[in-house]
Amino acid sequence: MAQLDGKSAIVTGGGQGIGRAYCLAFAQEGARVVVADLNGANAEAVAGEIADAGGSAIAVRADVGEPASVEAMAAAAREAFGGTDILLNNAAIFTTLGRCGFEDIPLEEWDRVMRVNVTGGMLCAAAVLPDMRAKKRGRIINVSSSTVPMGLPRFMHYVTSKSAVIGMTRVMARELGPDGITANAIMPGLIETEVENAGRTDAIREKMIEVQCLKELGRPGDLTGLAVFLASDASAYITGQTIAADGGSIHL
Repeated sequence: MAQLDGKSAIVTGGGQGIGRAYCLAFAQEGARVVVADLNGANAEAVAGEIADAGGSAIAVRADVGEPASVEAMAAAAREAFGGTDILLNNAAIFTTLGRCGFEDIPLEEWDRVMRVNVTGGMLCAAAVLPDMRAKKRGRIINVSSSTVPMGLPRFMHYVTSKSAVIGMTRVMARELGPDGITANAIMPGLIETEVENAGRTDAIREKMIEVQCLKELGRPGDLTGLAVFLASDASAYITGQTIAADGGSIHL
């Protein structure tokens, strides 16, 4: 039996890159997937891939920083699949961000990064809580970053937001444990996808690979096994944890 048979999952930012890989992996393990993305066409394309492979998925255009949009996303999951068992908070502002000293980050950009990367995860979790509490079971998976323990310079808004995700995960675990709901965080390292990354150069890639135990670029598939594990019954006694999947660049 597939590890996620009978479960329904929302993956935010599921229309491309690592989010797409999470969606496909969850569907392969039997989950019914809500592919949520700000780009509705991308979400439709990924949902179509899942359907073509014999899986079940719907596409939802969602802005995780907007409460009404998040509530509509949760309602769509409820209508299509009877609620949400798994939430993977993957949506984030990242690849479009340039690198600069923190004193030069426009305040508007700082606020938008926090709104999406931190507040978005909180809003999404709050929106699906009624479903999870009713079942006395749920899996919340947040996405942090290995840039946090590195203190990666010239990227303060992103690093700060992903630091907050770790704290948020720990509080969720404490508050939701009595309801049978787990909350854990994935900390990806250097992962290459089809999405162009404004802040990543060949020199940065080389430096990051140098500090890894495994001397190769990560790919989206290097994260999906961990995500499936955290979404499954196999991780039922694990909560409040941050797990790095970064080729061994940092050791928590």
